[in-house]
Amino acid sequence: MPALPLASLALVLVVAALPSRAAEPLRLLHLQRCGDLLANTAQEFCLSAQGLQNGALTVMLGGAPLPAEALQRDGQRLRLRLEPGAYQSAPIWLEQQGNASNPVWMSLHGSHVLAAGPNDVAKNMDGLTTYINLVSLIIEENADGLSTARQLAKKYGAEVVGAIAPLNTYQLRLPASNLLERDALVLRLGTEVNVDAVVIEESSAEESEGRDDDLAAGKQAPEEKPSGDEWAANRFLDAVNYYQRRIPSVHKPVPTTPIRVGVIERNVDFDTADFHDYLGSAPREDGKPNTRVYARDANKPDGHGTTVAGILAARWDQGGNTGFLRGLDGAGPGFEVIVERNSDAGITANIAASVNLVEDGVRVLNWSWGIHRVGAKNIQGDEVDSLVRSGLAMNGYEELLEEFFLWLRAKHPDVIVVNSAGNGSSYSGADEYRLPSSFITDQLFVVGGHQRSERQDVAVNDPAYVVKRSSSNSDMRVDITAAACAHASTVQADAAGDAHCGTSYATPMVTGVIAAVLSINPDLHPEQVRMLLRRSAMTIGEEFDFEPADAEDLTAPILPSERNYDLNNKDVGRSARLDMQKALDLAVKSRDRVR
Repeated sequence: MPALPLASLALVLVVAALPSRAAEPLRLLHLQRCGDLLANTAQEFCLSAQGLQNGALTVMLGGAPLPAEALQRDGQRLRLRLEPGAYQSAPIWLEQQGNASNPVWMSLHGSHVLAAGPNDVAKNMDGLTTYINLVSLIIEENADGLSTARQLAKKYGAEVVGAIAPLNTYQLRLPASNLLERDALVLRLGTEVNVDAVVIEESSAEESEGRDDDLAAGKQAPEEKPSGDEWAANRFLDAVNYYQRRIPSVHKPVPTTPIRVGVIERNVDFDTADFHDYLGSAPREDGKPNTRVYARDANKPDGHGTTVAGILAARWDQGGNTGFLRGLDGAGPGFEVIVERNSDAGITANIAASVNLVEDGVRVLNWSWGIHRVGAKNIQGDEVDSLVRSGLAMNGYEELLEEFFLWLRAKHPDVIVVNSAGNGSSYSGADEYRLPSSFITDQLFVVGGHQRSERQDVAVNDPAYVVKRSSSNSDMRVDITAAACAHASTVQADAAGDAHCGTSYATPMVTGVIAAVLSINPDLHPEQVRMLLRRSAMTIGEEFDFEPADAEDLTAPILPSERNYDLNNKDVGRSARLDMQKALDLAVKSRDRVR
């Protein structure tokens, strides 16, 4: 065989050194509605994948393959066209050459809004990034929303490009090239007879609303180092052990109901040890119902979405995180955890995703996000300097959130939203300061964060076992506190992830317990679930006799009615700390009372 020329040999070596496409795992990275979002005909979805090879490809929707004519492929990009009425919302994944991708939830409900591109944003007077030409109109409920939006679009030379139809909210692309032009159009639109409010979006193009909470609070690292037993403060393992033993009891088993949980986050890293076995249909070997996770794939094992979802669903005994609902597999009904954010269009997209998920049967929504108004003060009197929005944006968000909760109450009164209190060392319940936690509704639960104290000589039910994290927002609007620190997922099995702390991570602890409670007794209404959590709660902090003392109230104080009307109970007047095991026990006992 003749020797290769040096140039050819170098080329061969370079090609050999290049990473092989075959080495990439098969993953779904993006899935969004595309085409005409308002069309009454077929729905179109655009997908972006990784690791696709040449040759036959199967797209599975709800466990059944889609017909080849519904699919167009261009390299690693796919476009699906689904005929109306032929399909229902379901997980979608790819299968090729014996490999399966991560499943992503595909909602066939029509709420979707567009995110701005990098050339369509600008800095406003507060130094915040804001959308130039995309706004959303909340139309008065007695008006036909789409017709009104189209009439206004025609009047102002705009175009209707997105919608959250159940909230009578429609997104317009304005003929504006700068903020002066946008603000003039917003002012005129806001005075139209059938327009209730105009929502402007303040977030960078492709910005995540869910960053590490301590970083979002303007800190470079957690202000206190977490201990190794943070979740013991909420009796995490006791709760898993109780569910595994009590629910399938031979003498008196408790029937369970499948519960679907929605997590408003961008994505999850399926290359981690915590999530790598959730690919495809992810059946359990013994055939029993098991936890399922549907999410776009991420490339960061310690990302916000991966950590939040991991507290609910991470695989056990592999290092990194440990999922509460995953720990109930074998005894439970099989929980579905849907990680979905609709698009990168900020708060408006969060609401659009929430509406779709509720219409898809989600019973519990996890909102590990929130925003403060510019000028909000913390308990030291200093201004909160991150995750802030202008007064103009906050006014629109407040109206949008109000419409969402009014819709929930009217159409889906059994749905519960669990929201983080925030990490600005501020007040969670002041509506001029923070959203969404300041809303007063039975369907919104607000969660603060605590951390293990330095006291090693006290029992777990002692109020001194934990202390409030100094960054956690607090006040009477907070319903309960939970452990604020968790470990991030890792790619390597049996490796310990870095600690992440904040109310973002306390929130899914409460979400998981509520999902488990509802699996035991699905007839419980939101106000009953809140009462159950408060009655089962342990305590934290000093006793303040119902009066705030230097802003040290961590949650609404425990009332005598939450302790069997015992005015002398030692818990009365103290703040509430999640007790996961006792909450499950009360849920079992509630079955006979509710029915």
